[in-house]
Amino acid sequence: MDLAQLRALVAAVETGTLDAAAGRLHVTPSAVSQRIRALEVATGQVLLVRSRPVVPTEAGAAVLRLARQVELLVADTTATLAGGTDDGAPPVVPVAVNADSLATWFLPALAPVADRVSLDVRVADQEHTAALLRAGTVMAAVTADADPVPGCSSTRLGVARYRPMASRAHAERWFPEGPTAAALRRAPLVAFDRTDDLQAAYLRRRTHAVVHPPTHHVPSSADYLDAVRLGFGWGMLPDLQTGPDDDLVDLDPAGAVDVVLWWQQWKLRSPSLDLVADAVARAARAALG
Repeated sequence: MDLAQLRALVAAVETGTLDAAAGRLHVTPSAVSQRIRALEVATGQVLLVRSRPVVPTEAGAAVLRLARQVELLVADTTATLAGGTDDGAPPVVPVAVNADSLATWFLPALAPVADRVSLDVRVADQEHTAALLRAGTVMAAVTADADPVPGCSSTRLGVARYRPMASRAHAERWFPEGPTAAALRRAPLVAFDRTDDLQAAYLRRRTHAVVHPPTHHVPSSADYLDAVRLGFGWGMLPDLQTGPDDDLVDLDPAGAVDVVLWWQQWKLRSPSLDLVADAVARAARAALG
């Protein structure tokens, strides 16, 4: 396996097609195909499903992780040899984070290091970011999964507390007697997307049943908050995103849901990856309980 072959694999997966990968690498599509084929011969495995977009196989995901590690080490070494000058592009560090962290504490955490690394941020629910690590798509992730992905370390960041919140008008209309089981069965709610389990977890705990009230899906953290403010429905909102000026009602002060967040990253000694990890850890200590 040589560097050109590994770079062709990364480019194909990131761009989705061999033609687009060729454009990124400034070679012909035939050259990209030949490099990936040579990599498959060297490993004795099919690495890509040639669909649109191309998808790495299980073996391809393993080689993709290696390719990204090699790219990062090359970039770190190049930066070291440049001696801190502005020559060359900074190392690329792909990370996965949940939308609520991204909208509150995560970006301010990394602002001080933004001139030394190029961040490639992928957004997914905290229950699913670890899957991006397993696939080799990212090098690190904010996740609710404490068990380390193979080849990764896991460090506790802190606790994000979510509360069932609603606009005052919504609370008065649907919860005149509080969040009773009957009210929760019929009151509209707002979910982030179809992988968001926070509202369902609260409902199961409060009603002791699986219920399916009318649901709005709003897959943007800021717009999700706006939807709750506007009375679309109630929703689980993080303390970091709400304040006394929101005029929102806490439907169940004893019903908060705590989500423990973890930082998982590849076990790779990289100055760039360590820089990102240290910045995230410092911010998490300040922002999360």
